Amino acid sequence: MRIDLIERKQWIPTDLDTVWNFFATPLNLNEMTPKDLHFEILTDLKGKKMYKGMIINYKIQPFPLVKFRWTTEITQCEEGKYFIDEQRFGPYSFWHHQHHFEQAEGGVWMRDLVHYGLPLGPLGLLAKEIFVRKKLESIFDYRREKIEQLFG
Repeated sequence: MRIDLIERKQWIPTDLDTVWNFFATPLNLNEMTPKDLHFEILTDLKGKKMYKGMIINYKIQPFPLVKFRWTTEITQCEEGKYFIDEQRFGPYSFWHHQHHFEQAEGGVWMRDLVHYGLPLGPLGLLAKEIFVRKKLESIFDYRREKIEQLFG
């Protein structure tokens, strides 16, 4: 299986506590996800903050008539610094998403590293080249815009 990488870095002109509190609240993922994914969090997360070992179940529809259930686990979490979510069940053979936050003068650098692999061998590679990579990039583009709207 081939493992691919998406890496993004974004400047957020506010303080680390504000950024961390937003991203460490799993329900805020709804706000950061494009509407065309029909994203739905199935786990009751009301009032919950992220912690190591947290399991979150979702439903997504990345393409018309294509629906997936997706389960991720927060495998590492160091408050104010980073957290990592890994897929336990879902559309990928491998999913490892690192979220890093670094305070700097006048704001915060947020960095995402997503390592992912697709099932189905050559068919999965073809799917990645035709549409999966583009879909993932568009999700992160959407998130960049939402963060700019929310934090300036």
